[in-house]
Amino acid sequence: MTRLSELKVGMLSKVLRIEGNDEITFRLLEMGLTPGVSISLVGAAPLGDPLEYELRGYRLSLRKSEAARVEIET
Repeated sequence: MTRLSELKVGMLSKVLRIEGNDEITFRLLEMGLTPGVSISLVGAAPLGDPLEYELRGYRLSLRKSEAARVEIET
């Protein structure tokens, strides 16, 4: 099982599911992180947090702890 937080810059993957059943999980779904969507890591802040992803034609910044909730297929 691979997590979104483990993705390397430039790699493309597909979202499988999001763990949890709280407001953060629902917020991630509202931001477009739904099962089946393609996502790639664009870059990271100098200290490694937050991470910047590209999906659905826009860029999204997530904390590593949030990205660790997202299970992906590489």
